[in-house]
Amino acid sequence: MTHRNAQEYTSEQARKEAWLPLMQELVRCYQAFSRHSARHIKSLGLTPSQFDVIATLGNTEGMNFKMLGQETLITKGTLTGIIDRLEAKGLVRRVNSGQDRRSTLIQLTEQGQRLFEKVFPEHIRYLSTSFERLDSEQQTQLRRLLRGLRNHFF
Repeated sequence: MTHRNAQEYTSEQARKEAWLPLMQELVRCYQAFSRHSARHIKSLGLTPSQFDVIATLGNTEGMNFKMLGQETLITKGTLTGIIDRLEAKGLVRRVNSGQDRRSTLIQLTEQGQRLFEKVFPEHIRYLSTSFERLDSEQQTQLRRLLRGLRNHFF
């Protein structure tokens, strides 16, 4: 079906789009992966967002809020609350950037780095059991197809 003016495009026509089942399967796949991953992360005593921040900051000198938001895809408002909670647990700290006094870096504390070194490999090992069911060729093909799909949106 070709692209049409919004006024000419009916819900019946929209329902017949050939790519709609692909989009639905992609969403279902992402939701299934998120549930699978979240169950394990919760067993580690973290929320998925907290894990994402810790995994992103691990083995780095820290990141400012903007960079951390870009790397984790967490919005600034949500990120502030996550950082507050991780800071209260003693896992991250805010430090003034040496380059710009207005800029704050978020860094893992020693306790946060130890937690990263424990939970990150444990979670990767947990996820490996699912991804290892795909052989190398299947993984390469899926990665290529997903990258191609993603590039259509830019």
